[in-house]
Amino acid sequence: MRRLTFLLRPGWLVLALVVVGFAYACFTVLAPWQLGKNTSTEDRNGRIAASMAQDPVPVADLLGGDGPTIEQEWRRVVAQGTYLQDSDVLVRLRSVDSQPAYEVLTPFALDSGGTILVNRGYVRPVRGTEVPEIPPAPSGNVTLDARIRMSEGTVPGKDPFYDAGYQQVYFIDAPQVAAMTGLELEDVYLQLDADQPGGLGVISLPQLDAGPYLSYGLQWLAFGIMAPLGLGYFVWAEIRERRKAKTAAQGDDDATGTPVEAAPRSASEKLADRYGRPR
Repeated sequence: MRRLTFLLRPGWLVLALVVVGFAYACFTVLAPWQLGKNTSTEDRNGRIAASMAQDPVPVADLLGGDGPTIEQEWRRVVAQGTYLQDSDVLVRLRSVDSQPAYEVLTPFALDSGGTILVNRGYVRPVRGTEVPEIPPAPSGNVTLDARIRMSEGTVPGKDPFYDAGYQQVYFIDAPQVAAMTGLELEDVYLQLDADQPGGLGVISLPQLDAGPYLSYGLQWLAFGIMAPLGLGYFVWAEIRERRKAKTAAQGDDDATGTPVEAAPRSASEKLADRYGRPR
């Protein structure tokens, strides 16, 4: 065990703590994070692919009871009703086709009853981040082809505010918009298809591939395994170098004639020297 006492030095202790902490993060945080994103992406892609083979249904069919479930997200729907004029809400800090954008939300009063938020699409900022002029939604009764979407939720500290003549939010969250506008909104929203009344820049559907998340998750698992193995290799290499140094030092002592201390003699050997050894 004395050979391993060097592991108690501060440098080795810090290295061991870093390796253990990194491996723990790989197995409990980083790998599950990426693998979870892979699972959610595959689930989303499956719902989108299934919706393409299904005929659109009246949005009222999905709003009854407890409302749409996550399994019904991306379902194609038809909505008939009227946009509520002068009630646009802007979603800031969005990215469409890798370019900054504002998305425009407008409440829509359904003929079947109730009000639902409609994402009319996006507009590009002008002169940096300035809000551009936004075409108003059409008046009168219209029919929309869209997809049902779930609210995104919110994050503390990202509160709505009023600026440049519009209410602005950071997330498409129907309950938050309802609290801000005083409207009773369904806890979902509609994302318009192309060429719809009131539509702006079309927000494309996500690409139907799983992305790199599975590969990233497996890489983090591999890193979590490799880190302790690397630490073990460094410990073995240190022990090997110490053995080499000790062997070299003993060889130098022998070459210079440094006497080597004799091992202590036993009592039987001392008696044999005094009275003679048996022949």
